Amino acid sequence: MKDVFITKIAKFLPNKPVSNEEMEEKLGVIDGKASKARRIVLRNNQIKQRYYAIDEHGNTTHNNAQLTKEVVEKLCDESFTTKDIQLLSCGTSSPDQILPSHAAMVHGYLKNGNMEINSPSGACCSGMNALKYGYLSVMTGQVENAVCAGSERTSSWMTNDIFENEVTHLKELEDNPMLAFNKEFLRWMLSDGAGAVLLESKPKGPNPLKIEWMEGYSYAFEMDACMYAGAEKTEDGNLKPWSEYPAEDWGKMSLFAMKQDTRLLGANILVKGVDSLKQAYEKHGIGPGDVDYYLPHISSYYFKEGLYKEMENQGIPMPWEKWFLNLERVGNVGAASIYVMLEELVASGNLKKGDRILLHVPESARFSYMYAYLTVY
Repeated sequence: MKDVFITKIAKFLPNKPVSNEEMEEKLGVIDGKASKARRIVLRNNQIKQRYYAIDEHGNTTHNNAQLTKEVVEKLCDESFTTKDIQLLSCGTSSPDQILPSHAAMVHGYLKNGNMEINSPSGACCSGMNALKYGYLSVMTGQVENAVCAGSERTSSWMTNDIFENEVTHLKELEDNPMLAFNKEFLRWMLSDGAGAVLLESKPKGPNPLKIEWMEGYSYAFEMDACMYAGAEKTEDGNLKPWSEYPAEDWGKMSLFAMKQDTRLLGANILVKGVDSLKQAYEKHGIGPGDVDYYLPHISSYYFKEGLYKEMENQGIPMPWEKWFLNLERVGNVGAASIYVMLEELVASGNLKKGDRILLHVPESARFSYMYAYLTVY
């Protein structure tokens, strides 16, 4: 088996940063009324700015595949061009269409010749699953290099027109229609962007990062769905997919909007996250003392203190000085978040040879978790 190194890393955040005050103007007002939920959600998540693939006139500037194409090209130069890529592995929770796959669409924009592609599905962990596929492919010698990416363009899932049909339908049934909080919640949480890495079997560049190991854990066997799209949750906790509803109900029920069961989220996301972290520690014989930089993808600063306390409760406390976060500056970019966070850490110039980095990515869709342990080479 070969060693695997992250030799290049890039991020692409489209257009100008969008402040909290500008969000509703960008995404659109629902039913002509300012959102009451917006301030509550923003106060809890403490995000100050984010990025949307929407210009100052409200026009879309990039679809998801185009965002990913942009970040892949940022990895390339005269010494490594897009034509040198042997494997393209791209994860996202917001593909532009059901078929073809997200990676196939990115490859179509790159127009760089024949190569293998991979499109893991899922939510935030899809970006890490894309990385693991590339890692294993290089490690086993299937390919000499791999480009792995995580990206999101959730703004197109959150614009006001997605919800207007439902609000109109609700008006026919009641005098004061209100969009359910589980549907509006994610409007003020998610944003657009992409991140990517180049994996190679030899260390190159000023800060090569050796991937020591990657692990993944799923609790879907005991947990109901928590974040979902293209379905509606039934009283028994199961999901009824869009394909089982009449087409006229798709708009009336905002079936394709992303939804979050916030009660299920708050009760379980941290407990399961630390439980899986303990399993990863135990499997590889390490602990918090073997980590110099801890990069947790948290969707909201609301969970920061809770995560710290839960790690204390389960006997694996992580000192605050090891935490590295950028949520308030770039927003929650889902599958791209961990790539963007790692790019910022590398670009800080603070890393030194031998530093150990732990990546921790939760996914609330049905409670999955991914980890990567890196060493500055």
